[in-house]
Amino acid sequence: MEFFWYVVLMGILAVYLVLDGYDFGAGIIHLFFAKTERDKKVITNSIGPFWDANEVWLIAAGGVLFFAFPTLYASSFSGFYLPLIMILWLLIFRAIGLEMRGQVHNHMWEAIWDKAFGMASLLLALFFGMALGNIVRGVNLGMVQNGVSTQEAHYFFLPLWNPTFSPQANELGIIDWFTLFLGIVSVVALTIHGANWIIYKTNSSLNPKLKNVVFKLNIVLLILVFISLQVWHFIEPKPFHNFVENPILWFFPLLTFVGILGLFKVRSFKKDGYGFLFSTLFLVGGFASTAVSIFPNVLPSTNKVNPSLTIYNTAAGEYGLNAGLSWFFIALFLVIVYFIIQYRVFSGKMDDIGYGEH
Repeated sequence: MEFFWYVVLMGILAVYLVLDGYDFGAGIIHLFFAKTERDKKVITNSIGPFWDANEVWLIAAGGVLFFAFPTLYASSFSGFYLPLIMILWLLIFRAIGLEMRGQVHNHMWEAIWDKAFGMASLLLALFFGMALGNIVRGVNLGMVQNGVSTQEAHYFFLPLWNPTFSPQANELGIIDWFTLFLGIVSVVALTIHGANWIIYKTNSSLNPKLKNVVFKLNIVLLILVFISLQVWHFIEPKPFHNFVENPILWFFPLLTFVGILGLFKVRSFKKDGYGFLFSTLFLVGGFASTAVSIFPNVLPSTNKVNPSLTIYNTAAGEYGLNAGLSWFFIALFLVIVYFIIQYRVFSGKMDDIGYGEH
């Protein structure tokens, strides 16, 4: 049952990455490329009916984490307290940036909330990438000093950064060169994803420019991916051991590279949705590959005193995991019905469906 709920949790997070990921990317495009009022309106129209529903997947992931892996929930929500609070405020500012902008028709007022929306989207993409970096790198479980645990084995706390800015320091921080690097990869990938969503859902005058942006950023992304594969060896001496032991798992890295290579044809696609499809393949494949590489760990320990947190030593009791099955399938059915209705109602181009008018 632990494995089943782990797959459910990773699946929910992957869906969140794809859906709210295009919201973040659209916000970044809005910040850097939308110069006219028409372009800004088209971008917000493209995500207007969807962004709040997309964020529900993050809440669902938190709920499954709390229910199925309570020890991991308690450990991570206390240890990552500072960045989680920052993410919460960024989510708030991104939302009110969308909602407050149209309340007063004043250039300065609109400019302030445009910046709030765009900067919050950019920083959220960066922070979620760094969050993944922290999980891959691991944390000092038990707050071990001089070979002795100063706290319980599953407890830790991280400051925002350490003086050395190193992912291999004894006193780790949230931000170091490794986690910052993965944050940059996240920003580039989600910018591409958001641009593809805008191309898919609008006939904006920005679309030809965005296709060129996607093509150029995809070159950067490919370079960053290859660098990340080399950098990974500094963190984990044998990062591909799970893939070697189970060759079928190479499907996920293959999916990643199919996505990134397909994006090089974005300027010649006859259907606008193909770009979004390939960026989705890249995001899902990359996220799944990362999760598979550290499995069964869900939060590695950087010391040898306390064991890593795994899906087995953090899971709830067998009775609770089994009892949750029936409720899960009921919830899954309702969510599928909701999303089918939502995406059918708002199918096609969104240029003329003003945000706030749906």
